[in-house]
Amino acid sequence: MRECHPGTCPACGGVIQIVHHRLDIPHFPDLLLVAIACDACGYRHTDTIILGEGDPVRWTMRVEEPDDLSIRVARSTTGTITIPELGLAVEPGTACEGFVTNVEGVLARFEQAVETVLANPESDEERAAALRMLAKIGSAREVAFPFTVILEDPMGNSALVGEKAEKMLLDRDES
Repeated sequence: MRECHPGTCPACGGVIQIVHHRLDIPHFPDLLLVAIACDACGYRHTDTIILGEGDPVRWTMRVEEPDDLSIRVARSTTGTITIPELGLAVEPGTACEGFVTNVEGVLARFEQAVETVLANPESDEERAAALRMLAKIGSAREVAFPFTVILEDPMGNSALVGEKAEKMLLDRDES
């Protein structure tokens, strides 16, 4: 079901269309996609909201071959994604957005974050560390070494979808 509503752009105050689209994806509760785009200033915002709540969960998978990069990742606004071998994590926060992508898309998001640091590094050391991290992420995207993707969600609304993905329910105290 798709609905459009007029709204006001938070960046420039112009008129925008806010699009709500409910999706039914197997293995997931109802999803609500929200998209905002302003033709006047170019502001864009998208969010994936999982409607409902489940049990606390930890999903784990080992990426060992290129096909593993296509494993689906659905992260709600309460989910944390960690790749220990890279020392990277994305955690919930005030500007947190949910998203549906794949493992390669998660690596691309990490690349974008590191590139943001490279745009204005505070020191030569920070720049060198960011360049090293970009090289590591690039190697991971080529599956030059095996790595682990861990997705935890205390609300149970995030998941890894693929045969290699392992699900473990957590106690409320663990989440």
